[in-house]
Amino acid sequence: MSDATLHATNQNPDDFAVQIADQIESFLVAVTEVAKGDEPDSAVPFLLLEVSQLMLAGGRLGAHEDIVPDERYEPDPGPELDVDELRENLARILEPVDVYSEVFDPYEPRKAPVPARISDDLTDVITDLRHGMVHYKAGRTTEALWWWQFSYFSNWGSTASATLRALQSIVAHVRLNQPLAALDGLDTDEDLGDDALETEAGRVMVEEIAGPLGLRPVK
Repeated sequence: MSDATLHATNQNPDDFAVQIADQIESFLVAVTEVAKGDEPDSAVPFLLLEVSQLMLAGGRLGAHEDIVPDERYEPDPGPELDVDELRENLARILEPVDVYSEVFDPYEPRKAPVPARISDDLTDVITDLRHGMVHYKAGRTTEALWWWQFSYFSNWGSTASATLRALQSIVAHVRLNQPLAALDGLDTDEDLGDDALETEAGRVMVEEIAGPLGLRPVK
């Protein structure tokens, strides 16, 4: 289905729902597999691919007209699954490059960048997506789409796009054989400005991260 047909009057809404759910389910399964650490050499390239594909689903949700849930109040999806182990595993795999610098809103002038973690971001996104998936698997398709669209605008869309930028930067630094400034040891709860980030950021050379992360510079 082309995105240009999303608002066509003869479009079967189930087609859109199934495609979005499939993309989200693929992301959830893929990141969970990466976190197991069975193939750490391909973790970063694989995450770059998966987050890129997820952002396509997010873009389609964002371009779609507002989705209105069937019920006034959201049905209780039950307790959220624990993501601490997932977060810790991702942090261990991504340790050399987990912390990066992010600006939360590019349209707010003079906002200083703050440190963030890819492992935190991915588990935050997964929590949002799982919440909607519970509704979808329970047959509450409209509720699931509403939640995914709402949380795309309010949280996981910006979080995933920031993560994508960080992952793309890692790959670009390595493939272009450029030194990578890493935020080693920074406390991501601190609100640090440019000077503090520059002062405290450690220098991680390409050769120190390329092998463990499965990346190679362009010859």
